[in-house]
Amino acid sequence: MTELLKPVVRAKILLVEDDEDDYIITRSHLDELTSLDSQLTWVTNSTDGLQKLTEGYFDVCLLDYQLGAETGLSLLQQAVAAGISTPIIMLTGQPDKQLDLQALEYGAADFLVKSELTEARFARAIRYALSRREFELERLNRMQLEADNRSKDRFLAHLSHELRTPLSSILGYTELLLESDTAEEARPELNIILNNGKHLLSLLNDILDLSKITANKLELRPEPTSLRHILLDIYTLLKVTAVDNGLTLTVNSLTSLPVLITVDSTRLRQVLINLIYNAIKFTDSGGITVDLWVQKADGKEMLYFRVTDTGVGIPAGQLKDIFAPFMQVEDYLTRKKGGAGLGLAISAELIQRMGGSIDVVSEERKGSVFTFCVDPGDISDTQRCYFNPEQRLNDGHNRQDKITLSGEVLIVDDLADLRKLAGYWVKAAGASVDFAENGSQAIEKVKRKLDSGSSYSLILMDLHMPDIDGREATSMIRSLGYQYPIVALTAAMAKDIRQQLAGLGFNDVLSKPITKHHLYRTLRSYLTGPTVLQSDVQPAEKKLHFLVVEDDAEAAQLMQILLESLGVTATLAQSAEECMQLLALHHHFDRILLDMGLPDCNGLQLVERIEHSYPENVVIIVSGHDYEPAVSSSAIVQQSIVKPLSKQTLNQIVSTCR
Repeated sequence: MTELLKPVVRAKILLVEDDEDDYIITRSHLDELTSLDSQLTWVTNSTDGLQKLTEGYFDVCLLDYQLGAETGLSLLQQAVAAGISTPIIMLTGQPDKQLDLQALEYGAADFLVKSELTEARFARAIRYALSRREFELERLNRMQLEADNRSKDRFLAHLSHELRTPLSSILGYTELLLESDTAEEARPELNIILNNGKHLLSLLNDILDLSKITANKLELRPEPTSLRHILLDIYTLLKVTAVDNGLTLTVNSLTSLPVLITVDSTRLRQVLINLIYNAIKFTDSGGITVDLWVQKADGKEMLYFRVTDTGVGIPAGQLKDIFAPFMQVEDYLTRKKGGAGLGLAISAELIQRMGGSIDVVSEERKGSVFTFCVDPGDISDTQRCYFNPEQRLNDGHNRQDKITLSGEVLIVDDLADLRKLAGYWVKAAGASVDFAENGSQAIEKVKRKLDSGSSYSLILMDLHMPDIDGREATSMIRSLGYQYPIVALTAAMAKDIRQQLAGLGFNDVLSKPITKHHLYRTLRSYLTGPTVLQSDVQPAEKKLHFLVVEDDAEAAQLMQILLESLGVTATLAQSAEECMQLLALHHHFDRILLDMGLPDCNGLQLVERIEHSYPENVVIIVSGHDYEPAVSSSAIVQQSIVKPLSKQTLNQIVSTCR
């Protein structure tokens, strides 16, 4: 006899059957299936059958249709209603098509006639039921895993909010004390508090990044980027840390480097800072050297980085594990230095997603060498030069400007500490401040202002508050007719949150913990008032510089001529990519005149790209028709103008910049 079940399958089977002769026949059929190692449990009524199905774990249930005065259909219905996933095979004494269809409709896995039951038919039914059981278990496990992931995401979002909120106070008030003269004697201790607070924030960011990587939700946003800007930022940031630890930090370009590369600049910075900071942390004497070069790999030019230190090194047996999450070098030096063991794992994942790879060579007590590469995009026609870290950028961003702004800001937050901190910074910028403890109070204060014929110039609105939260409060404030900017404050920066909040009436989002730099950037964007440069000698008025993004060459040249006649330098870009390349080089223009009909990118998408990478710029929409309503939610769009442009229109734009 051909074996019908291969290999041997073990199964717990429940038989609900009130006839002992049929039980013996069924038992005999099961015994003949030598490839089935079955453990049979027999009950004689539907009540016991349902109890067994509820209490025990069975792979298959064989259910007789006629159970005394009852039918097996009632048990089948009760089992399905109770969520029991065990596949049920209905057994009956006579063939009945109507009953067959009814049983299958109620959820039976199969329908077998006892008088027609053969070994082959029985084997197929059992095999199908077991397969169905396995499929159902996989489905339930998948659903449970998805539910667990959703719970984890909710937990991490809650954890992020709960940790970032106190960190806002810790970092903010520590910076305030360091800037004041009241705690001069405690300055070393305050610096320790500030550095450790920043370290806690970096660990929190690492945990959130790792959760995104695990859930495959980490997205990169490659844009044309100035490599020199990245290197100078990192060199300036970490050189101080190296010197404070008695170390040297050297950056060399072994070949000429592309001026522009196409990468996610935020993530490349993250990788470099992590590797260089680790090198500083685990080096007691000597220094850290960062070498860069361009080299072809598999016919493609790749950008290489090598971070060399003279530190403690890594044991050979642990090199293979250092890029695994939560792994640390287990020696007293590492334990003394601390860390969650996430940075290298995240860096390795980011490098892989940037089209590259990472490798390490190390020797104990002599140091380590981390080498990685990333895909810089098409750099075949890109201008190249050697990097000099001592050559400073001269783009106007390194000036220490003291801003003096006008207007009144309403700060809405249920935490008094954070209201007070944000209020202090707003007052220091020259604006006046009012406070609301919750959404209800904010709505009432805005209503009173509007009724009196005045208004707040800006509202900083926390999203997570008791009573009425920030989202609902903003919707209600907008319904009152409030038309000035509202900026959301949140510790949970979820994907697409800007688009979601824009639909509710928000103009921008600030992530907690709020830094003075980010808050001042927001105040500059939304509050009117002069920016006063504090210096002994007032410089001559800076010549305005506009970026004109227009694919029509004649229209672009006309705008350039008109702007230059108004004393404005105009740089032209004919596509979205050229626009992003120029922004990567200059970072800031006084205004960007942006045509909506570009050949390589929708105008709305380009606005989003500019806002994400260079939010300090102000965009003027240039369109062939009336204002694009979808752009109104973008914080960087100042106004929209309709073609053709006149000199008078351009003069009005220029006058707002001076």
